[in-house]
Amino acid sequence: MTATELKKLSASELEKKLADLKEELFNLRFQLAINQLENPMRISAVKKDIARVSTVLRQLELENKA
Repeated sequence: MTATELKKLSASELEKKLADLKEELFNLRFQLAINQLENPMRISAVKKDIARVSTVLRQLELENKA
């Protein structure tokens, strides 16, 4: 998901997406630990998505303060 797509979402939708991504990352790490992970590159992709969502949430927070 790109940053421009994320900017179109509301804060509550972004928080929901962030929670889903963190849960997915947990599951991927669990699969990695028990050697059942098919695509190890998915972990880094999910981490980057989490960072994008967090950045957009922070931008919204700063806009609302000003």
